[in-house]
Amino acid sequence: MDHLLLTSSITAQTNGWVRYFQRINWSQIMDKVLGTGLEIVLFSLLFLVVNSIGKRLINRGFRTYTQRPGVSSTRAKTMHTLSINILSYTIFFFYLYAVLSVLGVPVGSLLAGAGIVGIALGLGAQGFVADVVTGFFILLEGQIDVGDAVQLGEVTGTVTSVGLRTTIVKSYDGTVNFIPNRNITIVSNLSRSNMQALISLPMRADADLNQVREVIGEVNDALVPKVKAIRQGPDILGLTPGANGTFSYQVKFLTENGEQLAVQRKFLAAYIEALKKAGIELPSAALTLTK
Repeated sequence: MDHLLLTSSITAQTNGWVRYFQRINWSQIMDKVLGTGLEIVLFSLLFLVVNSIGKRLINRGFRTYTQRPGVSSTRAKTMHTLSINILSYTIFFFYLYAVLSVLGVPVGSLLAGAGIVGIALGLGAQGFVADVVTGFFILLEGQIDVGDAVQLGEVTGTVTSVGLRTTIVKSYDGTVNFIPNRNITIVSNLSRSNMQALISLPMRADADLNQVREVIGEVNDALVPKVKAIRQGPDILGLTPGANGTFSYQVKFLTENGEQLAVQRKFLAAYIEALKKAGIELPSAALTLTK
């Protein structure tokens, strides 16, 4: 008897589920799913086409702009990158709005009910707003451009991208640093002025300084016209006292930004070779390069 009651109960439940699934309009559901999927695909294709056309127009516009006389190439690259970023953010926003609307999410009601500021704060967008505001003023004031050598806090390298949200700096060892703009408090731009190249030659106190000056002058006369990166100098500073009773003979240059180390090495090697040929003995103390 218990077996018959259990079988009857299972049969009744099975029949109930069958009747429930039979009442579902599977055709309507499939039509809805396929229609929604097709709309999303069409919207995706549409926004991909708009994004592609927009980028082509921006690229063409900046190619024409950079051909004008007096236009800074680094500034043009910075504004080019910014324009691409703004286009991408704008298209993504409208694409997301369209997809949510197709899925039936009442985006308009949410924005109207909660307010755009309330939603932004609710999503933790305070940092994003700070990034955008800081990035706007960095670009407005022209603090850095693409291609500039900079130091941003502990990061030193070359700027590869300046956006409203992040700035990308490639370190000299190849590391790519993505820096949120709100974290940029001090900008040290190393590409906006000439840089100093100071060469210090260790020198004996009893050295013939007139002969040293003559030899260095001869090297300068022969080498300076060949080095286009020199902007000012060389200025022969002469003998300078150092630590522990040592002395050094110093020569100073002002060079094109980024070329100071190359100029230092080139002239240091030439000075040492010329001094040795002239019979001027140099002490064995380590040679120093400063900038």
